[in-house]
Amino acid sequence: MSQSTAPGNDLPDPQHPSHHRTVLLRGGDVHSPADPFATAMVVERGHVAWVGSEGAADAFADGVDEVVDLAGALVTPAFTDAHVHTTATGLALTGLDLTGARSLADALVLVREHAAAHPQDTVLLGHGWDAARWPGGRPPTRAELDEATGGRPLYLSRIDVHSAVVTTALLDLVPGVTDRTGYRPDAPLTGDAHHGVRAAALAAVTPRQRTQAQRAALAHAASLGIGSVHECAGPEISDEDDFTGLLRLAAEEPGPRVVGYWADQDVRRARELGAAGAAGDLFVDGALGSHTACLHEPYADAHGAGTGTAYLDAAAVAAHVVACTEMGLQAGFHAIGDAAVASVVDGIRAAAEKVG
Repeated sequence: MSQSTAPGNDLPDPQHPSHHRTVLLRGGDVHSPADPFATAMVVERGHVAWVGSEGAADAFADGVDEVVDLAGALVTPAFTDAHVHTTATGLALTGLDLTGARSLADALVLVREHAAAHPQDTVLLGHGWDAARWPGGRPPTRAELDEATGGRPLYLSRIDVHSAVVTTALLDLVPGVTDRTGYRPDAPLTGDAHHGVRAAALAAVTPRQRTQAQRAALAHAASLGIGSVHECAGPEISDEDDFTGLLRLAAEEPGPRVVGYWADQDVRRARELGAAGAAGDLFVDGALGSHTACLHEPYADAHGAGTGTAYLDAAAVAAHVVACTEMGLQAGFHAIGDAAVASVVDGIRAAAEKVG
């Protein structure tokens, strides 16, 4: 459960003594389909035992271990965040966050300050820039980032995580990156070029840093009343150690439940890793802001972008849905543009003809 007026409260720890007590919460607004006018509830040994009106709550007051005055707070079931990249979220929470940068100049100042404050980091990591919100509308150039970091490796993902700007030193860590699709001199990297530099950047994160980032992300989720997160991992997003480490951490420590999805067409491998589905961010296309979402018509605001990028067609979608169904796993896709959505719909229709 979550209290909307107390976002700093973590989810109940099942090992905490209070979890084995009976508690009456009253004087609030309890969200319950069973009683839309409920103001009180009884929690017994970590389970909701009763929900009802303030008047009826008097009958429980003397028989509980504790009475909590909600003071008008809203009590709801814990929320679910159905699309999370836990480690990346934790790194953004504990690292360089550019979501508040109001201009290119602001962003470069933040990069410079972060580089100076983290002299030991092998690769500098940041996230959240959006040049469309800045005066002039352009992202930082590689030369500007090289200067701001003193020539160190830097990876800065755009707010939609489908493109990034990097320094020359990070490019040097990915042999042949200039020959990959999505590479353009002095422009954000997309597609395979982006996947390459992201893999190089995340490879520099130590297991200790990764675990700290995951704990930070899950604690932040809990503080917002989120009781379940769906981790959307995959071979082009993180790596297997990151995925299995997160599932293990969530199973061993109190906090939000983690449902893991592994976005891979190798359905058997997804199952072996403990994934609930070969789903989540299995890319059919990219994102609108990075001009890689696949559209029926060319982009009007970006010359040269064409209709975006298509990674899977309807036949591939159908084959994946069939494979997942036969394996007993969930199938799912990332599809943003209208052409990509059409491919998914057509693919699912074709799969239905085979597996029902």
